[in-house]
Amino acid sequence: MREKQPVCRKGEYGKLVRDRIPQIIREDGAEPVTYVAGPEDYRSRLRDKLGEEVAEFLEADDAKAPEELADVLEVVHALAADLGVDAGQLEKIREAKASERGGFAERIVWTGNR
Repeated sequence: MREKQPVCRKGEYGKLVRDRIPQIIREDGAEPVTYVAGPEDYRSRLRDKLGEEVAEFLEADDAKAPEELADVLEVVHALAADLGVDAGQLEKIREAKASERGGFAERIVWTGNR
């Protein structure tokens, strides 16, 4: 009996996986069925992957959260690279926004205006 493929968005099959996953599957004795995504498919699947990784982070307990957050960061770096922005440039953009608007360290919650 054939295993069911993971269903992703809009009835498509498959999901974007880390580069070494096919090798790991082979080492476990199976033969993965894969293809290399084209540019538009890749960007779309990266966006889907970001949502998937954020959801996993949100569901994680405090012990597992750092690992899930690292997965989010991996996808963010891949998205930035796909947009032609390297990690250093992305950090400079983040720093500029933090300098202009601040970060989140002070835990400020806005409830409206008076």
